[in-house]
Amino acid sequence: MTVKTVPVILAGGSGTRLWPLSRAEYPKQFFPLIKENETLLQSTVLRTAAFADMQAPIVVCHEDHRFIVAEQLRQIDVQAAAVILEPAARNTAPAIALAAIYAQQHFPAANVLIMPADHVLQNHEALLKAYLNAREAITAGHLISFGIKAQRPKTAYGYIKVADKIAESVYKIARFIEKPNKADAMQFVKAGDYYWNCGIFAFKAQRYLEELGLQEQHMMACCEDAMKNAHADGDFVRPNADSLKNCPSNSID
Repeated sequence: MTVKTVPVILAGGSGTRLWPLSRAEYPKQFFPLIKENETLLQSTVLRTAAFADMQAPIVVCHEDHRFIVAEQLRQIDVQAAAVILEPAARNTAPAIALAAIYAQQHFPAANVLIMPADHVLQNHEALLKAYLNAREAITAGHLISFGIKAQRPKTAYGYIKVADKIAESVYKIARFIEKPNKADAMQFVKAGDYYWNCGIFAFKAQRYLEELGLQEQHMMACCEDAMKNAHADGDFVRPNADSLKNCPSNSID
């Protein structure tokens, strides 16, 4: 039986980049920056059409942006599995936890593919191939972080140093490096075993939640309580704001 895949689209953002076009009430993922009639969010959602086994997406966004997200999904005729509304931004680790809890409840056997809503990706087939290469490792319980082979010494990117190969194009991760200086970035490119961290992840929802519970118990408890006491409003899912108030803010990396 083919394992289904649930795309999780992270559509949060404070609107600080590309200001003044992008701003807090209308971050860049809601603008048609590349295609004339297609926003970055819409492009990300439509990108999942390359996956034959893809379920309806789960979108995580700030509560203030709920109607923008709903309207942009309507424009491309996509019905979300859920739009999870964050009362306050807590970075990617809690956002993914909220989506993983929902996915585990409604799609217990599925993989989740985590994608930021503001990426520009020209080669959809490359992402599909990378995901298919990783599926066996996902089934085995690995948490997958996707990377792009570092070709130039970019100091604005995060990097992933890889270790032992475990499958075709799949490696263990030695460490993450955040935005290095120019000299270090040049060394990374020369070494050949560093990748740009592109912020795309895939895993079983249960495995992520298990690992988060080990690494960040308080964060996990806050997210669990928030979803246990969530309120459904049509396609919108509102995690309990009080539960998330004291949730630590941190990235999945």
